[in-house]
Amino acid sequence: MAKYRKLGRTSSQRKALLRGQVTALVASKNGRIITTEARAKEVQKIVEGLVALAVKEKDNYEMVKVMAKVPRKDKDGKRVKEVKDGKRVTVYDEVEKEIKKDMPSRMNARRKMLRVLYSVKEVPEKKAGRKRNTKQIDLAAKLFDEIAPKYVGRNGGYTRIIKVGQRKGDGAMQVVLEFV
Repeated sequence: MAKYRKLGRTSSQRKALLRGQVTALVASKNGRIITTEARAKEVQKIVEGLVALAVKEKDNYEMVKVMAKVPRKDKDGKRVKEVKDGKRVTVYDEVEKEIKKDMPSRMNARRKMLRVLYSVKEVPEKKAGRKRNTKQIDLAAKLFDEIAPKYVGRNGGYTRIIKVGQRKGDGAMQVVLEFV
């Protein structure tokens, strides 16, 4: 007997399908996706592992002060430029920032998460489709900062499967997979 469901796909297709569904579940605002029962059970295994990893390494970082060059901006939010040697150059200010520096085990956990999760871009509602208004979402940071704190005192069972009913086309059992 196999240790996992094959889902009627080749290994590369199956891996892509599961990665896509895991990414959709973690990236979704309401923390739920609708899928078939067999897929949900496979996705659940992966997500449980990721959340357990995030809970374990949640506070394993140190705050470090660094000096950063930040472009100076005017009242409209546009970069201030000045002429140097006949060229228009952006003016930068040195600012001290405090950043989170991952400890080695947290960095390893982050890399394990990013091996499973796809990169996701968030497109704003207004002016949709404009390239400069899109933002890259750090799903590993979302797991560490938003999802993991909810489950600190919990030993597993971070997701639940709720049966919805049969799909109209092929009669496959549809379920909602969501965070508890």
